[in-house]
Amino acid sequence: MNDLKPTSDQRPVARHRGPSLLIVAIVYAILTSAGVVAPMVIAGGQHFPSPFASNPSHWFVEHPYAALLSAFLCFGSAIPLGIYTATVSSRLRFLGMPVAGIDIALFGGAAASIILATSACAQWVLAQPVVAGGSALPILHLFSFATGGPGFAVPFGLLLAGVSVVGGVQRLIPRWLMAAGLAIAVIAELSVFTFVWTPMVISLPIARFGGLLWMIGAGALLPQARAARSRSEES
Repeated sequence: MNDLKPTSDQRPVARHRGPSLLIVAIVYAILTSAGVVAPMVIAGGQHFPSPFASNPSHWFVEHPYAALLSAFLCFGSAIPLGIYTATVSSRLRFLGMPVAGIDIALFGGAAASIILATSACAQWVLAQPVVAGGSALPILHLFSFATGGPGFAVPFGLLLAGVSVVGGVQRLIPRWLMAAGLAIAVIAELSVFTFVWTPMVISLPIARFGGLLWMIGAGALLPQARAARSRSEES
């Protein structure tokens, strides 16, 4: 029976202090999904237009409140993305992973959050009456797409790749989740070709919505506690 008791040189199990990755990921997923669905509902079923569609400017003229809501939810989603990035990087370090992949993930997630917020600000400008229907609208629309599309997806892929590699190699997450994260990350990086070949826009929803599902999975499965170690192992 004495073998079941902790020895005097055994350190207690330590838990990472920070926001719940699962809850933050779910909030991000809700805001991201609402940013697509809610404006479309307000606009009578017409979704936020692509700058490559024919005459997309009429959407902003006819549905300014939908455009404002899209900007609001897009900006809102950038905040939990940034919180998730900071928390997952901190947790990986806490779990004893002093490797470059953590900093790559931190850079990618922080850049994605900032660029997403920038895209939201451009969407807000698009919704203003002084801009809607004016000559500046197509330029701002393209800028909003560039930042919220491949501009967001490429650094977002670095977040997924960094966490997937570090977590998978160290067996902190299942191998299937590591493989899924890397696959989505590759698609996210390939989205950069949207700048030179328009059909590559198909990669953007895969990266964004596949990535948010992966974030939920990683938030649920990445351990929060560091296994107890004896003082002799640490010396």
